[in-house]
Amino acid sequence: MKKLLGSTSLICALLALASTSPVRAESSAPTKAICVVVPTEGNKCHGTVNFDTADDGKVVVTAEITGLVPNQMHAIHVHEFGDISDLSGKSAGGHYNPEGKPHGLPPSDDRHAGDLGNLKADADGNAELELVVDNFSVAGKDAIIGRAIVVHALPDDGGQPTGNAGARIGFGVIGIAKPAE
Repeated sequence: MKKLLGSTSLICALLALASTSPVRAESSAPTKAICVVVPTEGNKCHGTVNFDTADDGKVVVTAEITGLVPNQMHAIHVHEFGDISDLSGKSAGGHYNPEGKPHGLPPSDDRHAGDLGNLKADADGNAELELVVDNFSVAGKDAIIGRAIVVHALPDDGGQPTGNAGARIGFGVIGIAKPAE
């Protein structure tokens, strides 16, 4: 009888505790990310890069960047680390390359996941980019959340090992975007 009473008391205590604990809503993985690009030391590059997961699982990358050298191409990459503590941009590490592929340019599938190609600045130093990729995800396999975007001073020429894109002129951390209301 003591055993039954003890077990019943334990069950009642656990049920009481469970009923007072907050219930967590099951959350799904984020499908949108954003990066606010700020200039590295001595530069003027800034803007935003958005990442939206399409219904087919591919990621639509859209960028609006200003403060570039007018009429020049500038490389843009996802870099390994979301560390922007070094104002030169070097703390962001190298290109994001989870599968160990050689450097390349879109549309080639045989490239670093972070190789997004080039931005073409207009006469006012503004550039836009839209690209659909399937070699990384917002928050699933090979996720980009917490990594960095880096804009470079020169165009990416597709060369090895990193495209000869020169100095890092803008960077930012990729974070979860606020859901649409």
